[in-house]
Amino acid sequence: MSAATVWCSGPLKAGGARGGSVAPGPHLLRRMLRREGQSYMPVKALMQRTHIPAKPVPGILPVSAHCQGGLGREKVEVWMDAGTQIFFSFAICLGCLTALGSYNKYHNNCYRDCLALCFLNSGTSFVAGFAIFSILGFMSQEQGVPISEVAESGPGLAFIAYPRAVVMLPFSPLWACCFFFMIVLLGLDSQFVCVESLVTALVDMYPRVFRKKNRREVLILGVSVTSFLVGLVMLTEGGMYVFQLFDYYAASGMCLLFVAIFESLCVAWAYGAGRFYDNIEDMIGYRPWPLIKYCWLFLTPAVCTATFLSSLIKYTPLTYNKKYLYPWWGDALGWLLALSSMICIPAWSCYKLSTRKGSFRERVRQLTCPAEDLPQWARAEPSAPAMPRTSELESHC
Repeated sequence: MSAATVWCSGPLKAGGARGGSVAPGPHLLRRMLRREGQSYMPVKALMQRTHIPAKPVPGILPVSAHCQGGLGREKVEVWMDAGTQIFFSFAICLGCLTALGSYNKYHNNCYRDCLALCFLNSGTSFVAGFAIFSILGFMSQEQGVPISEVAESGPGLAFIAYPRAVVMLPFSPLWACCFFFMIVLLGLDSQFVCVESLVTALVDMYPRVFRKKNRREVLILGVSVTSFLVGLVMLTEGGMYVFQLFDYYAASGMCLLFVAIFESLCVAWAYGAGRFYDNIEDMIGYRPWPLIKYCWLFLTPAVCTATFLSSLIKYTPLTYNKKYLYPWWGDALGWLLALSSMICIPAWSCYKLSTRKGSFRERVRQLTCPAEDLPQWARAEPSAPAMPRTSELESHC
């Protein structure tokens, strides 16, 4: 349901505002879908290879055990990790869906696109998950060690465990090329979307600066070169330690959950779930499933808050390869990376409150009222005047 919120918010913000501009969003999406389809071939080949000797059972059993088991401490950690992984899988709270969705026409059926995205993404994750654990089970029996000792999550799984499994395939050089070509395609797709989301936000914030000849392209070049130079640090002899630090703190699910809590509260309670629901009806021509509205109001904020608090309570210092424990200053640097993005929300809120005039209540009301150019009234019936379908909580503006 969080994916639906983020997907629909893009067209609401900029629907119809880009009619005369080149829209890279749809083209990027089509290229991504074609490349994602190519990634199924190596996954299918690896699954067939590991299932032929009937050796994936030790890898599949942990998956089914976690699905059928109770909610013990380890089970909670597994489901918590699965919940945070959803944010990366759907690119929620990263601005990617909002940036690409802003290039759609105003009456684009974002509700249908959201459902298709959820089913396609979750189905792909389901298939890939069984492929990964079947390979780990295959390697566990080949090496005679428990599956927990074959590989740990993270870069070691993609660049150590998987290459070992590829070597066991017939014509292993061919499959090695296909596998790493798939990794390159997935990385390129991720970078295309992330760079596009950042560039789109900057261009929309400063249109007088960047909406001129070739300035957008220069901005993309600057972002790409800067990211490349930062990435070079992770290719040094100790680069893996730096990579783990960024991955564990800066790009962690904790930061995304923090953003998701405020995003869901802003959409459902500040802007108004009823108003947002009416906007979607105005765009697609019919009312979506009513349960989605209550997910925005209660379920999504509650789940995100519970997961965020659980990740804080069960926080453990960062270790590399289950052996090297990062020093205290490494963890301190990691928390600075995490807070650099998390602190922006309360800091900007305090800044906007301090710059407004009036009493505290009036300033809060000014900041929580939606923009006047957004559609806020329900479609009128032929025999009745237009009436707002907003709750008492949403009508204070």
